[in-house]
Amino acid sequence: MKYLITGANSKLAQKVTHWLKTMTEEANIRVGLPSLSEKHEYRDLEVDKVELDYTNHHSISSSFKGIDLVIYIPTIGLDLSNRILEFENILTASEKAHAKFIFVSFFADQANNPFLMSPFYAYAQRRLAGSGVAYTVVKNTMYADPLVDYIPELIKRKNIIYPVGDQSLSFITLNDSAHAIACLAVQKALRDKGQSYLLSMENNYNMIELAYIISHATETEIGYDPVTIEEFTRIYHNPVMTSLYAAGGKGLLDATSRDFHKITGREPERMNHYLRNGYQIAKLLDY
Repeated sequence: MKYLITGANSKLAQKVTHWLKTMTEEANIRVGLPSLSEKHEYRDLEVDKVELDYTNHHSISSSFKGIDLVIYIPTIGLDLSNRILEFENILTASEKAHAKFIFVSFFADQANNPFLMSPFYAYAQRRLAGSGVAYTVVKNTMYADPLVDYIPELIKRKNIIYPVGDQSLSFITLNDSAHAIACLAVQKALRDKGQSYLLSMENNYNMIELAYIISHATETEIGYDPVTIEEFTRIYHNPVMTSLYAAGGKGLLDATSRDFHKITGREPERMNHYLRNGYQIAKLLDY
């Protein structure tokens, strides 16, 4: 079985690769990188490294030669037309190669979701349903990893300020997401029939609960004092992030499932454990 991982310069793809190589020989793994001339995380691995240009059909077809299953991790970007073109090119290549398809998606894909990238995730899933490709959809919840980087700012502010009111948010760690994706890739019984999986921690968290967990992880008193959407936009100048929390405030980012356990056989890392360990490691790296 030969696997192609797209978007291999992303942190998620790197973690998927490291999990997958514990389940199959490195020679069975191909990673698609924007450029082979730049430094990348795969130099010391025996995986097959190819330059994958989503706008170049020859580059794409070459990358797909001999591939049995593609793990499609979309490029991050605001341009919806480019994202859809990228997806269509990869889907066409999968059809021609008769390759199975795992689409790594995001759970903010509801019809009424204001998240700016929601249209792409909704389109891709519906497009797959009408294709002739044997596919599986894996929907990530919000990544917990950025919370560790955000902790120093939280300590200064003494409050979480996310404008989501009394609504809850669901999370998964990058490492757990990658583990589930790799497990799915090697377990034929769980894929290829249009299944859709949601990767989340066991519980979602409202901001009071999240503030309590962060307070204990940092031994600092953290509260919850939400700003308005307008103030959040002024502080961060990030329309994607703003639209994400607008979706959270509508209760559209609180879904959880047991799918992670179904795929991996273990429980996802708990938020309190992840933040405590992540914060302690971050402090050690600062010394």
